Amino acid sequence: MKNNGPIDFESIRELTRQDIAAVDQIILKELASDVVLINQIGQYIVSSGGKRLRPVLLLLAAKALGYKENHHLTLAAVVEFIHTATLLHDDVVDDSDLRRGRNTVNAVWGNAASVLVGDYLLSKTFEMMVCTGSMRVMNLVSHTTTAIAEGEVLQLLNVHNPATTEESYLEVISRKTAILFSTSVQLAAVLTESPEETELAFRNYGLHLGIAFQLIDDVLDYKANPEQTGKNIGDDLSEGKPTLPLIHAIQHSEESQADIIRNAIRKGDRDSFAEIYKIVESCNSIAYTERRAEEEAQRAIDALAVIPTSTSKDALISLAEFSVQRNF
Repeated sequence: MKNNGPIDFESIRELTRQDIAAVDQIILKELASDVVLINQIGQYIVSSGGKRLRPVLLLLAAKALGYKENHHLTLAAVVEFIHTATLLHDDVVDDSDLRRGRNTVNAVWGNAASVLVGDYLLSKTFEMMVCTGSMRVMNLVSHTTTAIAEGEVLQLLNVHNPATTEESYLEVISRKTAILFSTSVQLAAVLTESPEETELAFRNYGLHLGIAFQLIDDVLDYKANPEQTGKNIGDDLSEGKPTLPLIHAIQHSEESQADIIRNAIRKGDRDSFAEIYKIVESCNSIAYTERRAEEEAQRAIDALAVIPTSTSKDALISLAEFSVQRNF
């Protein structure tokens, strides 16, 4: 993949500024409830920021296809709600206390509130989708939420399992993370009733982009500044998650070093992070993960070849490049 210099995410986001503002208004409206705790947690979530990457993907794809109606705004809010619900549930499963530099919802209000508000958001998405009047939209999003849940369960089976292979790990992140990227852009093709070739192109773009994004998240767990990522270094290891740098290092290190990594995964041992970091670096496992991410980003870009040239298409290409350049 060509390196065209640093990519400014905010300049890409600016292309959708008016649409994102409209999406934010929909989010605020749909979060409103006569249940006080839902309002409190909803406002906390919205004020925590976030890149709104999945809504931006959908909005850019809709622009690239010349969509003229407003259902894409509602669906952009839908994919953000699904993403947020998964984060609320993830933080409970992982016992996380920090996200985007702030205390997680479960750290502030407890696990029960975090799970139940996550359920509320998922329920809201199906209520919101009805306004599109499209069975294809509802079928696609329903399939997506099912796949995400399957991915979560597969990840649970891999936690504390040092025998996890690269293939099984990629299957997990394809279902758990990448599919929502894929659905976000595919929804634009569904709304515009685009040809099957276009829909497939967007689906593949989103899938490869999502895999690249997650692989860089794996890398950032070893080398990022916590103030930029809003999470603690070594969180994945402390949760016993065998991410790609660890899987690669187990396969390419001396047996004694591999045993250190295996034991740390089994125990979720953050105290071993410094030692494991040296092993991972000595095996070039971080560099390997970065290369795999670049390959996936290039596949995402290649998938867009059938899409007509436009400013929005250029922005989608830039987002693929941003996915592997980012440090947050």
